Amino acid sequence: MADATLMAVTIAPPRAGLLKRLVRHRLSILALVVLAVLVVGSAGAPWLAPHDPEELDLASRYAPPFAAGHILGTDDLGRDVLTRLMFAGQISLAVGIAAMLVTVVVGFSVGAFAAYYGRWVGTVLMRLTDIMLCFPSVFLLLFVAAFVTPSLASMALMIGLTCWMEIARIVYSQILVLKSADFIAAAQMVGAPSWRIILRQILPNTMAPVLVAATLNTANAILLESYLSFLGYGIQPPEASWGNMLTNAQSDFQVDPWLAVFPGIAITLAVTSFNFLGDGLRDALDPRTAGR
Repeated sequence: MADATLMAVTIAPPRAGLLKRLVRHRLSILALVVLAVLVVGSAGAPWLAPHDPEELDLASRYAPPFAAGHILGTDDLGRDVLTRLMFAGQISLAVGIAAMLVTVVVGFSVGAFAAYYGRWVGTVLMRLTDIMLCFPSVFLLLFVAAFVTPSLASMALMIGLTCWMEIARIVYSQILVLKSADFIAAAQMVGAPSWRIILRQILPNTMAPVLVAATLNTANAILLESYLSFLGYGIQPPEASWGNMLTNAQSDFQVDPWLAVFPGIAITLAVTSFNFLGDGLRDALDPRTAGR
């Protein structure tokens, strides 16, 4: 009986016409297409790449684009740039998405517990959030990275654990409003445990702003991974990421600029596309546009 009542009082925000409104946002559709190309190209690199990422062709070092059978040229060791871009995308995109998942889980947990339980629990958690916000994420990352062996998992955790604060504040403010809603009171009256109310009533009703923030955090995570790898604290050669490809190219930029241009374009496309997608989701999920 309690479960049936709970299902009856679970109210999710209306999503009618969401896809239609998203399609109207042309930049977000273009962003989805670009992201699909990047994801397919990176995930399918073992089958789609024209060369092995570690294949050396010393006779074709610094080959320009469309020369010697290399569409985007070769680097200082004769490795195919297009191939390394595709394999590097696996690392950069995986770190961005994994870090985003960490930020969502940690941010939602902190914000939800702080708002739902309130009192000293909420005070402690939100003051912790404020303290974390006082420190720039880049400085925190550089400090932690100096003591951690860089890998895909460690990079995702470091970025995620230093960038969850905005989501925590979004969830906190949303739940403070939801706590006074009738369906939350009804769930409490039938004796639903707190964890079930948070997961089944509160979580679905806070997903709209969290989803938008998650896409923007993915773009931020890709930038932070590239920044750390560029400084030498991220993914280490010979494993490629877009950031350390820029590091390897900086000494040759005057002579062979394409070695820096192509990974820079890949980072720009990924970050811009996630930002445009976030803008499109924000407009599509805005209840004020529901009737348009």
